[in-house]
Amino acid sequence: MAREVIYRHAGTVRLTHWINVLCLLVLLMSGLQIFNAHPALYFGSTSDFADPAVAMTYERDGPDGPIGVTDLFGTRFDTTGWLGGGYEADGEFQRYGFPWSITLPGFRSLAKGRSWHFFFAWAFVINGLIYLGYTLLSGHLRRDLAPDRGQLKGIWQSIKDHALFRFDHGEEAKRYNVLQKLSYLIVIFILLPLMLATGLTMSPGMDAAFPWLLDIFGGRQSARTIHFISASLIVLFVLVHVFMVLVTGVWNNLRSMITGRFVIKTEEAEG
Repeated sequence: MAREVIYRHAGTVRLTHWINVLCLLVLLMSGLQIFNAHPALYFGSTSDFADPAVAMTYERDGPDGPIGVTDLFGTRFDTTGWLGGGYEADGEFQRYGFPWSITLPGFRSLAKGRSWHFFFAWAFVINGLIYLGYTLLSGHLRRDLAPDRGQLKGIWQSIKDHALFRFDHGEEAKRYNVLQKLSYLIVIFILLPLMLATGLTMSPGMDAAFPWLLDIFGGRQSARTIHFISASLIVLFVLVHVFMVLVTGVWNNLRSMITGRFVIKTEEAEG
């Protein structure tokens, strides 16, 4: 097999990518801190404490003492140590939604969690606008992210190949495959705007200035739930993205996002 080095990612793409990594990590951890202040989700304009869509709580009288419980649309699960509460090293039971080990800060502080979340939310928005502007003006969207007709026709074959861990090589590896393109487009133009819009809808100040936001999302509590769902889908996208980086070549993928250079294995010419 011969090797060909291509220039895959422009400097703007690489820089905004790594800023996004930092912003998303802080937003996730601080968002869990904010969620822990009231670890339940509802649909509608008010909190129906008797009938939450999702709730992370605890029960005092478990088989061996208090247990963490997650209520999902009326079905309850024992999630001690993961969600709802768990035992500390000293044997004491502590209530929480998500464990403090994955929140920012790593202890109960709604004020600090909000400060981290709001600062990095605006950093994330500004960085996203820079990326979007570059994408539109440079032709990156049309050239690299928009799937062509041939790729769309082969989407089921691409799904099958990925399920069997058969990945593109040669000329096909020089561009994103159809699943990558569709995933990026969904995140960029659906999930991220939805997360931003629902985040703004949860702000009383924004609701006063733009009351139609509440009408669009069916109330502040519905906006909070949709915000949580869209954020969860973005986390799922990131996990799949990292998994694919690992199974398709860690160093090659990292190098392409650090230096822009990506190595393609091609068949040696006959002769």
